[in-house]
Amino acid sequence: MKKIIVGTALALMCVSLPAQELTDAQKAAADAAIALNNAPAAEETLAQKPKYWKNSLSTKIDFGQTALMNWAAGGYNNYSLRGYIDGNANYAKDKISWTNRLQLDYGFLYSADKPVLQKSDDRIYLESKFGYKAVDKLFISAEYSFKSQFSNTYDFPTPAARPDGGELTSADWNAARVLKSGFVSPAYTNIALGIDYNPFKWLTVNLAPITGGVVIVDLPELRESYSMPLVDENSQPISDDAAANGRRYRPARFEFGAQLKIDFKVNVNDNFKYTSQVLLFSNYLKNPQNIRVNWDNRIEWKLAKFFSLMFTTNLIYDDTVMISKVEKDGTVTNHQRVQFKESLSFGFVYTIESKN
Repeated sequence: MKKIIVGTALALMCVSLPAQELTDAQKAAADAAIALNNAPAAEETLAQKPKYWKNSLSTKIDFGQTALMNWAAGGYNNYSLRGYIDGNANYAKDKISWTNRLQLDYGFLYSADKPVLQKSDDRIYLESKFGYKAVDKLFISAEYSFKSQFSNTYDFPTPAARPDGGELTSADWNAARVLKSGFVSPAYTNIALGIDYNPFKWLTVNLAPITGGVVIVDLPELRESYSMPLVDENSQPISDDAAANGRRYRPARFEFGAQLKIDFKVNVNDNFKYTSQVLLFSNYLKNPQNIRVNWDNRIEWKLAKFFSLMFTTNLIYDDTVMISKVEKDGTVTNHQRVQFKESLSFGFVYTIESKN
């Protein structure tokens, strides 16, 4: 465009000027062309607007199916469906940072040996952390977190045989099911004040000696399993070994203690990602020596543009959660136990990320 303008101006000048002035006009036009050519473009002079937010949203859907017909080795027809959402919204400007992450998992399966729909995954996890840079790699932080699940979870022990000797139906299985958890039953919410240490981009260590939280169990039939506080008919606290008459469990329990959280995030390349989080909590108010442990790992391997392989593990030890177990002699015991879950899935994935 610059060359067209300069050329047009030069041609007009050459036509309109007398011959004796032609040389001077050509020289002036040449000087103007050089100046115009060296001038920065208008869009180059505009300063690029800084971007303080970096957002991303990753979605994944897995589907599994097995069908058998006259299969000598045995087995059952089954179907499974699982969805996963991981949303991030992070802000950084000068010494201030604000990171937010929401993870949602939900999945279920159906197997012909149990004619009921069973839940395989259910998780709501929200983290929000505000940080102020005190010195290099060290931040003063305030963090909020919430963890629960969407719907009721059941165990399905084998029902007793029908009196008429008929085949067990879905109604029989549902009558024998045992409730394990539900929406906001339990739910863990915490506010932690402390410091963040970032020695590397892929490692964050958070120490919060002031951590307050509330454990909520909305369903009354689950409160004993999650060690909720006992109260009498007048809502006064009583000990665990008090008489059963009139006693009940509170729907919420306050905790105050210290928290140590380690986040490990590595992107080997655009196709392979590994994240790990270890969370340790000690309750000052009751048995501080019993450390609550949550350790989550997630490996994602992107095999093609819209398909990936994902492997996750979750390990929990919480001395306030009682796990039922049938012993060899047939008795049922409730005790604190290590909880572990692993999942390997392949499915469709779609990611949206803001540009830097």
